[in-house]
Amino acid sequence: MKKIVALALTLAMSLSLTACGSGGQTSANKSSGSGQPAVSTPAPAGNNGKNTVYVLGPTPDHGWTAQAGAYAQAKCDEITAAGQYKATYIPASSGEEQVDHCQTIIANDDAALVVMMALDDSAQAGQEALYAEGIPFISFDRIIEATEKYAILNASGDNWQCGAGIAYWLQKNGMQPGDTVVVLYGDNGTVCSRRQEGFEQFLKGEVEYQDAQTGSYKTTETWTQEQLDAVFNGYTVVCNWSADGAYSYIEQKFDEIVAAAKANNGKLYIYSMDDEMTFGVLNYLEAGASAATLADLEAMDVYISAIGGMQELYDVMAGADDQSALAKQYFDDMMSMYFSPKMMQDIIEKGLEYLGGNWNYEVGSGEYQPVWIVDANNVSQFEGFQGH
Repeated sequence: MKKIVALALTLAMSLSLTACGSGGQTSANKSSGSGQPAVSTPAPAGNNGKNTVYVLGPTPDHGWTAQAGAYAQAKCDEITAAGQYKATYIPASSGEEQVDHCQTIIANDDAALVVMMALDDSAQAGQEALYAEGIPFISFDRIIEATEKYAILNASGDNWQCGAGIAYWLQKNGMQPGDTVVVLYGDNGTVCSRRQEGFEQFLKGEVEYQDAQTGSYKTTETWTQEQLDAVFNGYTVVCNWSADGAYSYIEQKFDEIVAAAKANNGKLYIYSMDDEMTFGVLNYLEAGASAATLADLEAMDVYISAIGGMQELYDVMAGADDQSALAKQYFDDMMSMYFSPKMMQDIIEKGLEYLGGNWNYEVGSGEYQPVWIVDANNVSQFEGFQGH
């Protein structure tokens, strides 16, 4: 049964915010993302009479991004109702469409601030146009490297620590150089590249993984870059953040992957960078895998990751979903890095702080919210966003 995710419940954070308070960030990732000298940003003086906050994000259809968009719309409604600013959420389906929206914003000549969740790197031209017109913008989630030096803030969950956390967890469960590893990317942007960087940095011993629930760990069994290159040049695919995309790849390659793992050492590790793509693997095991491949898989050690906060995946881990038995049969363990879509509201609130003169960041700075491991041991403590 295909899992498609969209709208959400409010995240129950009274415990989880306490849990994540010290987690996740490394000092190397909190400075100016451009690597260039940062420039001080004065708070706006009266906003030049302009009073509209524009928020650009995804068309709410499914998954993490749709939930982020739903939270953004709710926050815009709240701001508008308060009366000081008009806040408008503008959804789009592509970066090119967002460029058009930026041109419309410029033509409207009423923007106090823009918060943009770029859908792909083609949105770069829109951010450049905002900067050229002196319109301050915050870049959220997908950080475009060419324009991050222009943003008054680059904000997201800590993608480096997502990668480090998964590397820690897979290594803890026996992953060694030369093992068969499948890598499921969402896309080719900074979100996944930073998740790969964090994975590599942890295994090379350059950073530690830490969160308040799991603790703080630095590997004592380091990998070489050549060993890591073998992982990311092997069974890797871009799935477009889609369960169907992962399903399609696994359908084509899974017999080969399982045979390779069986011939290697009987161990298989799946580095999935999103909950949806993890469901794509589960869906294939449920509906498409051959009996012979499933028998081989069941006899092996198999570990799979995810990143997100889907309640449906939490239910699988908790034994409360119709795919829980399937997961238990074929996976020795599974986990998901907590990466809340609700943080988009937090970033919009940061924009209001900027407009109110409460601002200590420099142009090009980055702020990355903590993430942490959710697995069968602690899944009952968290509530994720629901599908439909």
